[in-house]
Amino acid sequence: MDIRLILPILGILLSSPGRAQQKTMLTIEQAIEIALRESYTVRSNDEARNAMRHEYLYYKAQFKPRLDLNLYAPSWDEQVTAVARANDLPVYNSTSSIQFGGDLRFTYVLPTGGNLALRGNLYHENLRTTFEQDYSSLKRQQAYSQFGLTFDQPVFTKNKLRENLKVAQYQYERSELSFTRAQMDIVYNVTRGFYEVYRAAYGKRINEEALLNAREALRVARLKFETGNIPEGDLLVTEINALQGDVNLSQSAGRFELQKDEFKLLIGMDINEEIDIVAGMDFESVTIDLQMAIEQALANRLEVKENEYNIKLQEIEVDRARREREIRGNVHAYYDFTGLSTHAGNAWELFRSSFDNFVARPPNRGITFTLTVPVLDWGRGRNLVRSRQTRLDETRLKLENTNNVIVKEIREIVRTVHEAEKRFRINQINRDNATNSYRISRLRFENGDLSGQELATEQERLSQVQLAYIDAYITYQLALADLKRRTMWDFENNRSYKLTEE
Repeated sequence: MDIRLILPILGILLSSPGRAQQKTMLTIEQAIEIALRESYTVRSNDEARNAMRHEYLYYKAQFKPRLDLNLYAPSWDEQVTAVARANDLPVYNSTSSIQFGGDLRFTYVLPTGGNLALRGNLYHENLRTTFEQDYSSLKRQQAYSQFGLTFDQPVFTKNKLRENLKVAQYQYERSELSFTRAQMDIVYNVTRGFYEVYRAAYGKRINEEALLNAREALRVARLKFETGNIPEGDLLVTEINALQGDVNLSQSAGRFELQKDEFKLLIGMDINEEIDIVAGMDFESVTIDLQMAIEQALANRLEVKENEYNIKLQEIEVDRARREREIRGNVHAYYDFTGLSTHAGNAWELFRSSFDNFVARPPNRGITFTLTVPVLDWGRGRNLVRSRQTRLDETRLKLENTNNVIVKEIREIVRTVHEAEKRFRINQINRDNATNSYRISRLRFENGDLSGQELATEQERLSQVQLAYIDAYITYQLALADLKRRTMWDFENNRSYKLTEE
């Protein structure tokens, strides 16, 4: 009996008679599509990629202007305050203040890493002082208004905003590579899981066939025993073989259900959903150029690109370490107008008076240039640079080792593909021979030229050859899938392999 002719209707033969739930039939392409959308691995990596994307957008937004509003409604403070007196001990008066107001600040980030800021501040304040001597109090209302411009610019140092943006960009692009690599891995893992289910289904069908053969042998043995053509021992052997076949079928059915549950979990399907797979046994030999496979792997492998980004990030860390002991400067300048009113009146009159004072009062202005010069740190900066440089050398060494590992992997996978193809063709011949051999052995058993034990041995050999056949086929398909994953090249269609992203 040819298993290939039975597998396409496997879903029908394996269906439980009392099961009313409709099965979802899955091809390997459909399973991969579901996994790339619903599997935990892909969704988890997608969240990590989105986190890095927002991190990058955060640093990118640092170059854009910002507008901030701070309100204090109210800001209340009451405490004992020491008041110094000339040629005498201080007195301790109680002071209280309650403010209502706020400030508005517009900051424009300069391409040089500095910033210009426009700031307006406006508040109304109630003041009270209680004197220590007689606890009498003085009260006053005042209004304060301010408008000014400030400028800050670091000098003699690298633009940290651009550097932080570059780091965030490298990290985001590296996360994109990690996400793509996770997709490639899930494609391979789904392929492997799909064929594990396929093998379990195939093994169950082999045991079904073996059980049918054992029961047929038992039927023939009973007829021959009744006519006295075989001893009772042969009948008992065929009965034992039939019972063992039933046990083997039960075990293989359990493995089949387990593999299906694991596969549903892998691709992100509901564990309670009934599925079956649709697959054929088409075999096409693929020509693989080893040198081309190595070149494609070195050019396309995402691990190489990730290591290149790691080198760029570590180079930035080395540069930062060197700047720990650099000369740094900063320019700070301000120019603002301030108005203060303490005249009697309501809040509106106070604010209007403060605006008048805002125009009449001379502006506040100033500029400061600060310079930080490292003198002596007892080797801290030098050791920090050496530490970062050592990590950079380690990262470069890792990239070199990754290239060597890739070459080794591709050589091994290509050998596996060739060996699996040869093994498949041999097992294909063995399967056909074993099938014919069992057919002959069954006829000999029916003619009385073969014992029940010998027939059982032939059945066991047929089952093992059939399993070896499917194992060789699956090994070949998985080796091709692994080669595609590790080279990003489709040798079956001779084209670059890229995932279709939603």
